[in-house]
Amino acid sequence: MMGHSHAVSGALLYAAAAPFLPQALFGRPLSPGEVLMGTVLCAGAALLPDLDHHDGTVAHLLGPVTRTLCRLVARISGGHRHATHSLLFVALAGWGTWAALARWGRGFALGLGFVLIALAVQALHLHPGGAGPTGRLTTLGLAAVGTAGLDTWVPATADLLPYTVTLGALAHLLGDCLTKQGAPLLWPHRRRYELVLIRRTGNRVETRFLVPLMTTAAFVLVWLAAFAPAVLTG
Repeated sequence: MMGHSHAVSGALLYAAAAPFLPQALFGRPLSPGEVLMGTVLCAGAALLPDLDHHDGTVAHLLGPVTRTLCRLVARISGGHRHATHSLLFVALAGWGTWAALARWGRGFALGLGFVLIALAVQALHLHPGGAGPTGRLTTLGLAAVGTAGLDTWVPATADLLPYTVTLGALAHLLGDCLTKQGAPLLWPHRRRYELVLIRRTGNRVETRFLVPLMTTAAFVLVWLAAFAPAVLTG
C-alpha cells in the first residue's frame, strides 16, 4: 500500500472505533475534539511501521535526516516489512508511547503529536509546494498549527496517544495484509499473512476503488462519531 492509502486507513479505523472502543477501554466516550484530532493523529501513526522503508513517507519527511533514520531502522529490523510490520511492533509502539508519556508528560505528547500530524499532512498531500524544501516547511508549519489545536482541544493525552498509536500501527499491518507480499504478523516467525486484493502497490484497485471508498467512509464516520455518536451507538 502507498503512504496515502495507509494514512486514510488509519483515519478510517480510528473513526470506526471511536464510538465504541474508548468507552470499553477508558470508561468514557471521546469528546468531539478528541475524535477530530485523534483521526489526524491516527492517520500519521499509520505510517510508523514504514520506519523501515528508505523511500517511504516517513523517510521523505525531513530529507536526509529521516532517510538516514529509516535506513538504520531497516538494518536493525531486517529490512522492509519485517520486524516493524508485526504485532510485536504494534504492542511495543503503544507501550513505548505510554512509558514515554509517563516519564516526560505533556512535552512528549505535543512532540509526538507534531510528528504524527506532520506525517498525516505529508501522506494525505495536504501541503502545497511539492516535495522540496518549500513543501517540507509548509508541512511543518501545518503540523505546528495542528499541535496548537491538540494542546487546546485535547488537554488529556495520557490514554489517547498510546491508543491512537496502537490503532494506527495496526491499521498499517491490516492494509499490508491486503497486498501480495503480506505482513509477518507473528515475527520473528517468518510466515507472511495475506488476503490479496492489491497485487501491485498503486494499482487501480487501490487508487480508484479502495482509497475513495475508505476516504468517503472515514469522513462520514468522523462526522457521526464527533457530532452524532448516538446514530452509531443507538
